[in-house]
Amino acid sequence: MRYDRLAQDALRGVVRQALARAAGPEGLPGAHHFYISFKTSDPGCDVDQSLVDAYPDEMTVVLEHQFWDLAAEDDFFEVTLKFGGVPKYLKVPYSAVTRFHDPAVGFHLHFDYEAPEGGVAAGNSAAAAGGGGGGEEGTVVSLDAFRKKD
Repeated sequence: MRYDRLAQDALRGVVRQALARAAGPEGLPGAHHFYISFKTSDPGCDVDQSLVDAYPDEMTVVLEHQFWDLAAEDDFFEVTLKFGGVPKYLKVPYSAVTRFHDPAVGFHLHFDYEAPEGGVAAGNSAAAAGGGGGGEEGTVVSLDAFRKKD
């Protein structure tokens, strides 16, 4: 059943709903602001190459006072932020998000990153190598260790 994945998908829905509220006409209420970390190496990300060069694995963005065109779609969010005074468009699938934090209320979520099929989860070498616990998909186990030796 992979309840761990089901729970993480449900919590990513919390991120989507929070972003959808922030994208609404009211914007971010009160002192709320978001720190969002994501894997820039995820193939679903559309991030300016200069940002990928500066943050080849993961980056954190802050949505507080200056952000534009925020949209929370079903599978991704998009926003324009300024980096060094230059506006840059970002499109990030929720599956690439690794952390979400709203310090105004001390709310924090951490997500395990799983690279899409055919990709490699950068920074997740234990899981990629099959060392992240038994029963993971794609893990190859040699049966030689379990065979009777004569």
